[in-house]
Amino acid sequence: MITHLILFTAFACGVSINAQTTQLRGVVRDSITHEPIPYVALFLEGTNNGVLSEENGTFRLSSPRKATGLRVSVMGYTTKTVELKSSQIRNLIIDLSPDGVQLNEIIVKPTKEKYSKKNNPAVEFLERIRATRDINDPYRNDYFNYDKYERMTIALNDFNPSDDSWIERKFDFLKDHIDISEVSGKPILNVAVQEKSSSVHYRKSPESEREYVKGIKREGVDQMADQESMRRFMEDVFREIDIYDGNDVTLLQNRFVSPLSRIATDFYKYYLSDTTVVEGDSCIVLSFVPHTPQTFGFLGKLYVSKNDSTMFIKKIDLHLPHSINVNFVDAMSVSQTYEKAPDGSRLKTKDDMIVEFRVMPGTPSFYTRRNTVYNNFSFDRPPVGVDDVFNHAEHEVVDASAFKRDDDFWEKNRLVPLEVGEGSVKSLVERLRSVPLYYWTEKTLKLLVSGYAPTGKNSKFDYGPVNTSISYNTAEGVRLRTGGMTTANLSKRWFGRGYVAYGLRDHKWKYKAELEYSFIDKEYHSREFPVKSLRFTQSYELDQLGQKYLFTNQDNLFLSFKRMEDTRVTYRRLTALDYTLELRNGFSLVAGFAYERQEATKWIPFIDSAGKHYGHYNEAAFNIKLRYAPGEKFYQGRTNRYPINLDAPVIELTHTYAPRGFMGSMFPINRTELRLQKRIWLSAFGYIDAVAKGGHVWEAAPYLNLLLPNANLSYTIQPESFALMNPLEFINDTYGLIDITYWANGALFTRLPLLKKSKLREVVSFKSLWGHLSKKNDPTYNPELFRFPEDITVTRMSGRPYMEISAGLDNIFSVLRVDYVWRLSYRNTPGAPNSGLRIAMHFTF
Repeated sequence: MITHLILFTAFACGVSINAQTTQLRGVVRDSITHEPIPYVALFLEGTNNGVLSEENGTFRLSSPRKATGLRVSVMGYTTKTVELKSSQIRNLIIDLSPDGVQLNEIIVKPTKEKYSKKNNPAVEFLERIRATRDINDPYRNDYFNYDKYERMTIALNDFNPSDDSWIERKFDFLKDHIDISEVSGKPILNVAVQEKSSSVHYRKSPESEREYVKGIKREGVDQMADQESMRRFMEDVFREIDIYDGNDVTLLQNRFVSPLSRIATDFYKYYLSDTTVVEGDSCIVLSFVPHTPQTFGFLGKLYVSKNDSTMFIKKIDLHLPHSINVNFVDAMSVSQTYEKAPDGSRLKTKDDMIVEFRVMPGTPSFYTRRNTVYNNFSFDRPPVGVDDVFNHAEHEVVDASAFKRDDDFWEKNRLVPLEVGEGSVKSLVERLRSVPLYYWTEKTLKLLVSGYAPTGKNSKFDYGPVNTSISYNTAEGVRLRTGGMTTANLSKRWFGRGYVAYGLRDHKWKYKAELEYSFIDKEYHSREFPVKSLRFTQSYELDQLGQKYLFTNQDNLFLSFKRMEDTRVTYRRLTALDYTLELRNGFSLVAGFAYERQEATKWIPFIDSAGKHYGHYNEAAFNIKLRYAPGEKFYQGRTNRYPINLDAPVIELTHTYAPRGFMGSMFPINRTELRLQKRIWLSAFGYIDAVAKGGHVWEAAPYLNLLLPNANLSYTIQPESFALMNPLEFINDTYGLIDITYWANGALFTRLPLLKKSKLREVVSFKSLWGHLSKKNDPTYNPELFRFPEDITVTRMSGRPYMEISAGLDNIFSVLRVDYVWRLSYRNTPGAPNSGLRIAMHFTF
């Protein structure tokens, strides 16, 4: 999807916007003092569009053509309606008259609001809602079932090319697919639509909730992307909001403070602002705004039934403040409606979310709408057969025929009719791809993002990854590489992939070849989840000791720029057979056997205590890796997987065993490692990414088979590696490691007047390694082992750990992170830096 958003951003940049809608900007002031009034409600009459003014009284919103006036209201001032006669009104200065004026002699002063939560009727009203929230909870029943229809639409926002633009000349058919946004009144061009029909079933004991997906339909520009990964990503970013569920609301992969949370009265200001009628029911309106609008909170209203002792909420409206420190998003609104069941339970009947965002500043924006409707509520036990859904391990159970539903199915299950543009997305994309300019631009961008180029319409072999075609390192000099992989168009169960590479300095050919049999059919490639396969690998490659990168290849072009010569290398010839089993509950197992030959280099010679040189040594090892990550979500690439979020805990246990003498093994290997990972959320004050690792080697082994910490020689920030450590600087047979990064999300900067508009965010990281090298694994004491290389400084760790700390600025230009790193211990190591600057691309909302 990112590929296509970039494409359509470039595409839409050629559109000359003919503004038929009114762009309203202005300020609301006190009519006497002319001081700005914060958090004023502004509503466009004749539409569903409204906004609250900012802390400095300014506002911005769009008016559809049919808007007749702008109603302005806030507690303590007389409500005012501004007539909108001209469609070209741009800037407004709105003066409101105070309701109450205090007289002291002949001095007239408006009453200024000094907000306090003490003795505040609005806060007392909120506490009554909190006290009765569980009375309306439908999950207090033994069972809770309902049907759900969800439609996700992505469109170019405010799309209206002028008659003389090149877009209109080249793509004149686009005007046949333009819709009008129901919310903003702007013209939009739908480019992708996804529909999902499902039923949701909850069981109280044992507690379990499952969503049974009966049908999924996708049309649009994302058809060529990994569709399941994009569906998971979009559903994670635009999650359903539940203000009743805990203290936080998860949205845009961040945590927002819920207006019903325990800390809500310290985070928000509350006002009893109005009474209105919602679906025939008289309701009291409770408005709320964050104390600091740049923080992660909402502007919103709760519509509470006036004559209901249970404080039943009929409707919820939420908006993001314009000045909030959220990337890419220009505006967001959420509207939810509820009805009351006979037993008093709240039943959400509609959840409508609108997000307007742009990929890059100054470019046209996109319009995303997640429109969800619910019906057929029941508190009965699901019928026999349907209740089997509880036996599945995963939360979402997709019917085998979900992607093959016909038009009759969607006519019966589509609870909200399609707009004209939504229904014609398929034909729009077909016509776009018939234009060579669009076709080849799309192909090029897809290649750059996916890394692989198909070799035909139904490609049986894809070339790539392209970012490894050329790179540089000290041993090989310039390295050239070519390779690719077979696809399911050749065979749905047999797959091959590999490459050949050549170093212009060492004049050696390297290669890797894989043959994999999948026990289940694949849609396109062998790495698709879940994997259940047997894989045979043969390779000859450069082995960079103490440098293992988690989410990229070691010959990635961007890792070629390093702070020192990379000479801690050997050549490794490997033959491996691995069995992989992945289960949908998040558990996976990899068990295998590997036979490898390590070849010495001039930098890493193999010399025993007697001074004898060895050109190589062999080892044959069995290995097993157990991994458990319940609820993990990831984007599936052709080679690697990239986490969509890090909310799921991850537990990994690995063990490698090689008996001495087995198949010529020169040394024994008996090594165990454990890894734990978790993201810890601190509500609206950011989050902590924490990793803890530990390991132990049980028998004497050469230093190449001990526990080598990851040293990062590049100028980029790499997870779980040390930026200022040199490879082989520390060699241990027992170690413990922690890697903690605190992403503050602007918790401090948003409160500093000179920095809050920059939307910079703080990031602090701490990494520490404690280790020990026993005498049995130290060649100084054990003459059977290879010596440490003479030109490498190997430091025996004492009782103190190695430590690095970094402080940085995140969110520079919305995509860049810059850290300055300090080495806190072992600062006198020859050739090792004590500090340095590091950078990384960091895309986040």
